[in-house]
This record gives sequence, structure tokens and C-alpha cells, in this order.
Amino acid sequence: MSEPVKRVRITHPRTEAARRGAARPPVREIDEQTALGEVYMRSLIRSQRRLAVTVCGGVGVLLVGIALAGALAPRFATVRVLGLPLPWLLLGVLIYPALIALAAYAVRQAERNEQAFTDLVRKR
Repeated sequence: MSEPVKRVRITHPRTEAARRGAARPPVREIDEQTALGEVYMRSLIRSQRRLAVTVCGGVGVLLVGIALAGALAPRFATVRVLGLPLPWLLLGVLIYPALIALAAYAVRQAERNEQAFTDLVRKR
């Protein structure tokens, strides 16, 4: 049987050198409006803009969809529910719960975006 191999520890010669100072915190980068701070802010603005476009698109599809249904399907405009024309009922009553749900979604997602941004800035 052979002898056990002796382990050798290999280290860099500068391991005893002074450690580098802490990196600049991202909050400082943002406050001083450096290039890195601009990148952080653009990422937050981009995520909030994407959310706004999504929610506005949802509202547009909802409203335009009802209007197009009334314009393209004449039978849709003549249907009566509880004595009211269906388009009036949809636009006057039933649209509000959908808009409230979209608004709640927008607020929740905006808060998540801001929390993710805060976590990113604090983590680094």
C-alpha cells in the first residue's frame, strides 16, 4: 500500500493584504444620480410602465369590447335584462366590479414592484 498523500494548502500571496472597503450602496448611487443609479431607476420605471400599459390595455379591451359587441351584433343591443338594454346594464352597472378588480390588481402589482426594487437596493 502507498503512503497517504500529504495535503498542501495553497493561498494567494496577498491574503494578508488589507481588504477592500465596502461597495457603495445602491441608495447612494441613486441619490447621486450616477450611471448605476440611473439603471436602477430605469428598471423601476420600466416595470411600473409595463404594469400601467397592461392595466390600461385591460380597461380598453373591456370597454371597446362592449362597444364593439353592440355595434357589430345588433341582437346584442336589443337584448333586455330586468327591463334594461344589455349594453346599458353592462356599461352602467356591471363594469364597475371589473374596473375595481383591475384597480386592485394594479395597486397590488405596483406595491410588489416597489418591494422588489427596495429588496434589490437593500440586498446589494
